[in-house]
Amino acid sequence: MRVTWYGHSAFRLDFKDKAVLIDPFFTGNPGFGGDPVAAVKGVTHILLTHGHSDHVGDAIEISKKNGVKIVANFDLCMWLANKGVEKFDPMNTGGTTDQGGFTVSLVNALHSSAQFENGVSSSLGHPCGIIVKAAGEPTIYHMGDTDIFSDMGLINEIHRPQVAMIPIGDRFTMSPHTAALAVKRFFMLKAAFPCHYGSFPIIEPNADKFVNEMKGHPTKVIVPEKGKAVEV
Repeated sequence: MRVTWYGHSAFRLDFKDKAVLIDPFFTGNPGFGGDPVAAVKGVTHILLTHGHSDHVGDAIEISKKNGVKIVANFDLCMWLANKGVEKFDPMNTGGTTDQGGFTVSLVNALHSSAQFENGVSSSLGHPCGIIVKAAGEPTIYHMGDTDIFSDMGLINEIHRPQVAMIPIGDRFTMSPHTAALAVKRFFMLKAAFPCHYGSFPIIEPNADKFVNEMKGHPTKVIVPEKGKAVEV
């Protein structure tokens, strides 16, 4: 599997004949890195962890233009439908769906999920983490935006993720210290991609603290160049 990070929490997974975007926040993302045309080329699915604008990102436009199916929680899918999205697959926390060649499971996350339009807040269901499983590929866990919580141990027991995308930016998510604690206490990962940092001034500017916290641990920390695919 090839994993590409585009800054903030936006990732692309390429495996077999699938190209999957997770939280594709490109437009308006000061931390975006990469070619937006290349980022969406051949994309078959978009997976959304929750409804905040820095995670929904360009999903609506990509789906409408390229006919890409969006997988997200039910409330968020209904909101997307009202925005003109025609291809979507609603689910919710604890559920698993077969996407043809891989499955998506939604797991708990401690955060919030809403859109604010014209001064009005629209609740968009429960925030989630995303588990992606495909035969012959490492199990992927995108944590979304979250704090640490003890049921991460159950997520590990049920899904056994091998690669995780972990928010470290603090203020809105785990801090580098707490994120490292989550990895060490609850998981047996082969690789960890820190994310949700470096895009806005009020969150962590880089991954240095997380990298330092993880020194000596068997989990490989990968801080890739934005827009450059990494094999996992």
